[in-house]
Formats: sequence, structure tokens, C-alpha cells
Amino acid sequence: MPHKHALYVLYGIIAGVILGVFTGWYFGPAMTGFGWFGTLFLDALKMLIVPLIFAAVISGVASLGDVRKLGRLGGVTILYFIATTGIAVFIGLVLVNVIHPGVGVTLGAATDQSHTLKSASATDILHTLIQPNLVQSAADGQLLPLIVFAIMLSAALSTLGDVGNHVIAFFNGINEAMMKLVTWLMYLAPIGIFSLISNRLGLAGGGDAVWTELKAVGFYVLTVVGGLGIHFLVLVAILLFVAKRPISYLFGLLRALLTAFGTASSSATLPLTMECAREEGVDRRAVRFVLPLGATVNMNGTALYEACAAMFIAQAYGYDLSIGQQVIVFVTATLAAIGAAGIPEAGLVTLLIVLKSVGLPTEGVALILAVDWFLDRFRTSVNVWGDAVGAAVVHRTLPQDNA
Repeated sequence: MPHKHALYVLYGIIAGVILGVFTGWYFGPAMTGFGWFGTLFLDALKMLIVPLIFAAVISGVASLGDVRKLGRLGGVTILYFIATTGIAVFIGLVLVNVIHPGVGVTLGAATDQSHTLKSASATDILHTLIQPNLVQSAADGQLLPLIVFAIMLSAALSTLGDVGNHVIAFFNGINEAMMKLVTWLMYLAPIGIFSLISNRLGLAGGGDAVWTELKAVGFYVLTVVGGLGIHFLVLVAILLFVAKRPISYLFGLLRALLTAFGTASSSATLPLTMECAREEGVDRRAVRFVLPLGATVNMNGTALYEACAAMFIAQAYGYDLSIGQQVIVFVTATLAAIGAAGIPEAGLVTLLIVLKSVGLPTEGVALILAVDWFLDRFRTSVNVWGDAVGAAVVHRTLPQDNA
């Protein structure tokens, strides 16, 4: 997208977010009539995800040349994912121990809604890596099996000589065509994001209803949003240390971050995240490998939210978790956020895993369901920012002569 057009789209998205909040807050349910366009825009983004991820991962891994280089690329990527997710969980635990948002919360309004969620075991998480039917996985939105298969297929193609090169060239062309489609779709982003936000606020009942929900668990909301803000700045600091230009990179990713806020979906935002990172000069190998994988398994914001939510529920029910139990929360939230992203309703499902790891009542999830849709937008934006910073970090570790 030309730079001038990118600026126009960015300003339009900002206006869409502001107008969406304003109209949804003041006009409430009347704005649900505009939701159809937001749904159409979101579905159009989702339509691009599967072919984009498949083509991007294959072309990204193949561009390494020697398949043995995949080990270095993958090692740096996974190390970054684990480190930043661990930092996010630590920030969440520190804040919730300082603020104590669950103390004094009334439990009477909470009802057992956990029956709508299914917990997942460690083997369930491992099974998300391999699925017998890739078409079914794509239809269910389980992207991790597609990424695993694309990596293996690309590795195999790189060993086939000219035959493999022809197939790789085909997927390179598919990848470029998908990015062109993303560019065209982004011209509709301001209206789509306006529709999504105003519709969601309308469904919540408008400003008065939302304000009532926020007041009921206000300290919890402030704790989570504050923790996400701190972690966002930590990621800026990492970018400053590695890439030396955090402000310009942040500005270049604003379209993706605001789209993440509007859609509340890392996967749906992935096409735009990849486009923005490419425009900011991130190596195509990092863009095509790190961002699709990150949108699936790297959930910094979700991990922080889970740590805060688990401690909030413990405090609300009067449980005093020991240091050892909080260490279990730390480890479980870190690993669950990385490993369980292929499970539907991943954030709430992995929260159940964290709660069960220290014996907390799973019905406590009902305490936070009323504001989960609101916090989801903030944590999704942090998830996307974490992926984008990861691509920039990996970019700095790659040999630049082949970029």
C-alpha cells in the first residue's frame, strides 16, 4: 500500500474506533443494526487467513535455503515467545498481589457458567499440533496443524531440487497475491471497525450497562488493563534494545493494533500485521514464519490476563495462595497460553487449566465473563504487538545478505 494511502487508512481506523465507541456508548442497542458490515469485514479477513498462512509459512521456510537453518530461526522464535509470555505472567502476578482486586467482591451475582467451557488436558494440547484432516482443521479455525504441516512440506520441498523450486515459486506467488488482497481489503477497515465496536457496545446495552459491568469488577479491570499497558511498554523496551527504532515501528503497526482492538482476533488481524511488518522493512523470512506462528501460539496478553483472573478468583473466594501455588500459576499460565491456542475459546479454556492446577473453583469464571469481551480487545492488541516485536527481534538475528 502506498505510504499516503496507508496514512489515510490509519486516520480512518482511528476515526472508526472513536466513532464506534461514542455511538455504541450513547445509542446502545440502536447500533446493532450496523453490525452486519462489521461481520462481513471480519469474515473477509478470516477468509484470507488459511491460504495466507499456508503460503507464507511455506515460502518463508523455503527462503532459508538450507533447511538446517530452520533450527536457528525456530529456536530464537520459541525462546522469544516463552520469555515474553513469562514476563507478561510475572507482571500480572505482581500487580494482582499489590492491588488485591478480588478482595471484597460480592459472589452473589456469580452463577456457574463453566458448563459452557470444556477443559483441556496436556494430551489435548499436544493433539492440536497434528490433525488427521487439515481441511476440517481449517474449517474449525485450528491453525496450528496447518502451520506444522506447512513447515514439514516446505522442508521436504527444499530437498527436491528443481521440482521443489517450482512448487515453492507457486506458493511465493500465492503469498504475494494474498498480500495484495489484504491491501485492497484494508480500504474498508475504518467502516468495518466502526461497525464491530459500535455493534458490540450496543449488544452490551450501551454506555450505562457497560459502566455498571465495569464498576462491579472495576479494580480487576484496572489491574488487567494496567498490566497489559506495562507489558506493552516492556515490549517497546525490547524493541528499543534490539532494533533501536520503537516509535516508528509502533506507528507503522498502528493499523494492525487498532484492527486487533476492533476485531478482538489475533488470527483475523494477521494479514494486516504481516503487511505492516513488511512495510516497516522486517525480513520476509521473519514475517512469514514468526507472525503466523505467533498469531497461533504467542499470547502475551492472554497469559497476563489468565494470571490476573486466577488470582482475582482466588481472592474473591478467600483463598490465600502460597508462593509455591503462585509459581504453579506462573508456569501453567505461561505454558497453557503458548500451547493451547488451537482450542476454541482458548483464553477461557486455558484459564480453566490454570484454575484447576491450584484447586480453585472453576465456577469463578462467571465473575469475569461480563467484562471478558471488553478486556479481550486490549489483550488481543498486546498479543499482536508481541508478535510484531518478535518478528523484528528475529529479523535482527537473521543474516541480512539474503533478505
